[in-house]
Amino acid sequence: MRKKTFAAAALLAAATLTLSACGNGDDSASPVTVVSEEAGTDKAAIVLDKPFEKPDLVLTDTNGKKYDLRKETEGRPTLIYFGYTNCPDVCPLTMNNIAVAKKQLPKAEQDKLSVVFVTTDPERDTASALGKWLKGIDPQVVGLTGDFDTIQAGARTLGISIEPPHKDKNGKMVSTHGTQVVAFSPKNDAGYVLYTEDATVDDYTKDLPKLIEGAKP
Repeated sequence: MRKKTFAAAALLAAATLTLSACGNGDDSASPVTVVSEEAGTDKAAIVLDKPFEKPDLVLTDTNGKKYDLRKETEGRPTLIYFGYTNCPDVCPLTMNNIAVAKKQLPKAEQDKLSVVFVTTDPERDTASALGKWLKGIDPQVVGLTGDFDTIQAGARTLGISIEPPHKDKNGKMVSTHGTQVVAFSPKNDAGYVLYTEDATVDDYTKDLPKLIEGAKP
């Protein structure tokens, strides 16, 4: 095994800086994480030597009810992604890749897995808007919205940078954010695996059974 040290928020910098809507801002306060890679492999999964703690987030779900992330997903295999419904590319692609892979699982395993989408654009992504968008992807996905500062702070604990939504040069409102998917183990609720935006349906299809058991992909 060979080890590399990364700033977790910078893992996708090269890939995301060219995106108009889904990018990754600079965040010097992001934690540094050591990850292990097997030499000669091109695995989509990045296994962390020092897992992330699950964010202490209490937000609002698509039914308008309070959702305590730690409490609701305790002891469950969980994938967390920060994005927004008006994203033109990376967000819908990522969520659809996960949804398609999830459908390949036996029903019992599908029910074990929690997939959580936290908006980075809460002003536009109301509970209703989130619910409508996610229904077209996977109705089982938990959509969360709330105060932007709270969401930003929660993402930062995972090394994910989020900038306040802003207008681009064409006057279009965009949300710039890191595009990592973080997988949490059902064994200890630790975020031990990262996926970049390059992860495919096949990658998730291959790895989800292992993640559900809390094993390394």
